[in-house]
Amino acid sequence: MLDKEFYVLAFDSTHYAINTEKKLKEHLKIETIPTPREISTSCGLSIKFGVELLDKVMELVKEDLNNMKLYRIVREGIKKNVYPMSI
Repeated sequence: MLDKEFYVLAFDSTHYAINTEKKLKEHLKIETIPTPREISTSCGLSIKFGVELLDKVMELVKEDLNNMKLYRIVREGIKKNVYPMSI
């Protein structure tokens, strides 16, 4: 079933995406996905996680925030709204 609301971390490079994936998967249930087309970055990989994990994810990646951007995605029917978040 599709999540109605979730967060996505997008990266400047695949290197940062893979390193962050390894770090987060040690502690949390996350998913590596193709970067949604509504988000323009240099990297085709993003990390998706549930709303309930936001604080834990931010704590784990706080030293690498310069290499990523955070987006909140809300699905309304077939429409997907993407909101850039400050981190």
